[in-house]
Amino acid sequence: MSALLEVDGLSVQLPVAGEFRTVLQDVSFSLEAGQTLGLVGESGSGKSMTVRSIARLLPPGARTTGSIRFDGASVLDLRGDALRKFRSRDVSMIFQDPRAHTNPVRKIGDFLTEAMRINGKVPPREAERRAVELLAEVGIHDGERRLKQFPHELSGGLLQRVMIAASLAVKPRLILADEPTTALDVTTQSEVMAILARLQREYGMAMLFITHDLELAAAVCDRTVVMYAGAMVEHQDSSRLHTDPLHPYSAALMQARPEIDRRVPRLPAIPGHPTSAFEAPDGCAFAPRCRFAEDACRAALPPLESMGDAAYSRCRRAAELRGHLLATAEHSGGLGDGAGVGDSAGLEEEVAR
Repeated sequence: MSALLEVDGLSVQLPVAGEFRTVLQDVSFSLEAGQTLGLVGESGSGKSMTVRSIARLLPPGARTTGSIRFDGASVLDLRGDALRKFRSRDVSMIFQDPRAHTNPVRKIGDFLTEAMRINGKVPPREAERRAVELLAEVGIHDGERRLKQFPHELSGGLLQRVMIAASLAVKPRLILADEPTTALDVTTQSEVMAILARLQREYGMAMLFITHDLELAAAVCDRTVVMYAGAMVEHQDSSRLHTDPLHPYSAALMQARPEIDRRVPRLPAIPGHPTSAFEAPDGCAFAPRCRFAEDACRAALPPLESMGDAAYSRCRRAAELRGHLLATAEHSGGLGDGAGVGDSAGLEEEVAR
């Protein structure tokens, strides 16, 4: 089966204070119809920038290299009517904060029917009927009343459901979901994700799902991409990512998760501080925080290499460390403070224990 979405070597530079700075570099992945791909990583790692690049929503003056192909067509070459069709019918985006992306002075009905009336040429009454049906599909059953309300009259959970309904109004082939459950409580989050999963199956849509929640990514995503400082550091099956991480950063994220069935005196933390893409050094951006970094890691950005079974890692020592990253962190009592970085003998001793 050919991929619906193909991203190959995507890099983005933005003008900052009179000079161009890299915010994404060498991002590559593919997504088939009906599949869900997760993007995880710290704030500023490039997740939202990747999604906005796909939707062609980058700031003015941005420089983009590499390729983005949707159903075989180059997204970066779309212009005029073709670009409008791509944004309004082929792809829909669910934003993190629904209140920031709905007009506070327009009614919910206007928000829901606009795409159908303008892009689909649907008569107003028919658009309203479909809007009520869409609200019912996302769990809002008093649709006629809700269409007459303003955004401030709805709770965060209801408004996010409205946002999901709007994204489905033109039956898109790809959903770009940028942390759609972050502002919701746990119960509402579960309900919203169940709705998204059900509608995705019914419509046969592909979904690119951004989240900070590793457990949520494992539950809803077929595959997961881990990003750090604007670059992909790992890409593999979501379930294997939790048991066999291939990059030290991925393993550190797994170790830093709290567990309800295990008590620890102190939750492990990744040493150092997060690095933005435009602050990243020439080599591996994670090297200053990595207990396994060597001089070669700091010399140049490692390539994204295949590890078999459709798994990829951007770590020079990935093959050597595979199967031991979680074990060494556990035996050493946490993630460490960076001491002994690059000490291969220390690694061998820890693995042998």
